[in-house]
Amino acid sequence: MGMEVSNVDNLLSQMQAAVSAAQGNALTSAKSTTAVSGVDFANVLKSSLDGVNQMQRESESMQKAFVLGDDKVSLSDTMIAMQKANISFQTALQVRNKFVAAYNDIMNMQV
Repeated sequence: MGMEVSNVDNLLSQMQAAVSAAQGNALTSAKSTTAVSGVDFANVLKSSLDGVNQMQRESESMQKAFVLGDDKVSLSDTMIAMQKANISFQTALQVRNKFVAAYNDIMNMQV
């Protein structure tokens, strides 16, 4: 049971660090909850997903422009935009997986 609590504490500290990174601030301590006390989780999640969506739309736009022969768009810029969109999507997917695992850990805890 001590291991499960340790995993949840670790996840909470990772979530606090992610929120802080989304705000552009660095947490001074992983255990500090005062830095995130005024943050609305739903807004942070929405802004993160909006960022992923924006990167994917920009990537698609660059791909279309490149295929249509736009001289302003280079192959390297298009490939970089595609990789950025892919990385941001994979990051969002891994964060979702962590939340699902944390939820399962919490639901399986015996109180």
